Amino acid sequence: MASFKLCIAEPSTGKTFQKEVKDAEAQGFLGLNIGEKVQGGPIGMEGYEFSISGGSDFCGFPMRRGILGVRKKITAYGGIGFPHLKKGMRKRKTVCGHKINDKISQINLKVLKVGAKPLLEIFPPKEGEKKEDPAIEDKK
Repeated sequence: MASFKLCIAEPSTGKTFQKEVKDAEAQGFLGLNIGEKVQGGPIGMEGYEFSISGGSDFCGFPMRRGILGVRKKITAYGGIGFPHLKKGMRKRKTVCGHKINDKISQINLKVLKVGAKPLLEIFPPKEGEKKEDPAIEDKK
C-alpha cells in the first residue's frame, strides 16, 4: 500500500510539521495534482484546508508542474529541479510528473485554512528538540 511523508508548511508562523500517512489515509492523495486543494479531515486535521505545493519520489527526484508521467528527463534552464547558476545555462535533469502516485514518498502541503486546533497542539515539540537560543531573540 501507499505511504507518504507529509511536510505541512504554515506560512503565518514559518514552521513546518511532518506527518506520515499510510494505507487508508494515503489513498486520498493518489491521483491528485500539484496545486489542488485537500481537506484535512481524512488525515485527522479537522477544519484545515491544504494546497499541494510539490513533493519528491522514492529516489529524491522533485515533482514538477506540467510534466506528464511518472518520471522524465527534461532540458531545464531554471525552476524546480535545477539551480540557476549562469544566465542561459541549460542542463538535462530528471524530474517527476505533477500527479501523485505510489512512487511518491514525500508530499509538500501549504496551509490555506486553519482549523480549530493550532498545529503546535496537533504536533507538540519533541523532548530532545533544541530550543531557540535566548541570545538570538534579544538581538531581534
